[in-house]
Amino acid sequence: MIPRYSRPQMVAIWDPQTRYRIWFEIEAHAADAMAEVGMIPKDAAETIWAKGNAATFDIARIDAIEREVKHDVVAFLTHLAELIGPQARFVHQGMTSSDVLDTCFNVQLVRASDLLIRDIDDVLAALKRRAQEHKLTPTIGRSHGIHAEPTTFGVKLAVAYAEFSRARERMERARAEVATCAISGAVGTFAQIDPRIEAHVAQAMGLTVEPVSTQIIPRDRHAMYFATLAVVASSIERLATEIRHLQRTEVLEAEEFFSEGQKGSSAMPHKRNPVLSENLTGLARLVRGYALPALEDVALWHERDISHSSVERVIGPDATIALDFALARLAGVIDKLVIYPQNMHRNLDRLGGLVHSQRVLLALTQKGVSREDAYRSVQTAAMKAWRGEGDFLTLLKGDPKVAKALEPKELEDLFDVGYHLKHVDTIYDRVFGVD
Repeated sequence: MIPRYSRPQMVAIWDPQTRYRIWFEIEAHAADAMAEVGMIPKDAAETIWAKGNAATFDIARIDAIEREVKHDVVAFLTHLAELIGPQARFVHQGMTSSDVLDTCFNVQLVRASDLLIRDIDDVLAALKRRAQEHKLTPTIGRSHGIHAEPTTFGVKLAVAYAEFSRARERMERARAEVATCAISGAVGTFAQIDPRIEAHVAQAMGLTVEPVSTQIIPRDRHAMYFATLAVVASSIERLATEIRHLQRTEVLEAEEFFSEGQKGSSAMPHKRNPVLSENLTGLARLVRGYALPALEDVALWHERDISHSSVERVIGPDATIALDFALARLAGVIDKLVIYPQNMHRNLDRLGGLVHSQRVLLALTQKGVSREDAYRSVQTAAMKAWRGEGDFLTLLKGDPKVAKALEPKELEDLFDVGYHLKHVDTIYDRVFGVD
């Protein structure tokens, strides 16, 4: 991922030095276990740890070896042998490259998950704070982009909070899905290595053993992981799109914070654009794009091939780095979002009370008017008001069928915005819990 959309902690997980350090730890933990079961001398395991721990891996040297041998793990093991000396002959006993590569990849995905879960927590905290702030700030709800019925801006944010709570749960499940270790040797039969080695490495690396592997960890796990990242990205886009709509000049109910000295356009000095939310929309598209190749990696030939390898070298770092950046940006957007309750009030009244049409409809049916007749009377008045041919309430009062069923005061009471907010506490208790 390009530096523009990268944050240091997530980038560090995918740094070559980190990757080789994890490879070394897998090999060294395996050596410990091999020494315990008598496969290699104990002093060999001690030497491997001592010299490997003290070393800084020479990435340029490893790359030079790989150019010759055309194999990344062999290149690393050759360099490790240069650092450790003769005892290095006991490294990688009975193991295959995938034991190192797949276990390392899962360690990296687990560490990335931990960062992403913390990122989601930051989004949740921002959403909760702003939702409490605007719990009873009336605004118009829209369906199909058209005014529907009143809601509150806090409820809008509560919807997002509930969605990102689910995102957090999904990330926890995705983390568990890839937190497995395979040290099972060629084709996964443990022919040259004791299963106890795998159990030891798994525990040491914070993983669980893969119940059955071939020569690789099954890629349905990774497909689920990257699909989860895609769903989280889609939730980011949903909220970003809402903000973009609310910031439109004709609406202007909320907008991104515009800092001192910020410029919105190279040509038009008046511009205040929702650039961060638009950026989030683009990043969400990118992260979703990585889900498909992960799904296609599931079907490999027999016990293994490497068609998945090139894919994972790209999507592993890029998807997690992009999502990490996007979640952090979203938390900042919500935290500093500028809210305009007065504009919400203006927009709420824009149609002159048409948003109360359903309540009038139901009141008429409660008074004995058939639903069909009630709908016809209310819609007729509503369409006239929509066309600017009168005030909705006045038109309703002038309809004989409506006037016969409802007294003028009864009609007027049906236009109370507060009526629509009477269950906000119930919604908040469900979403945020009861204090």
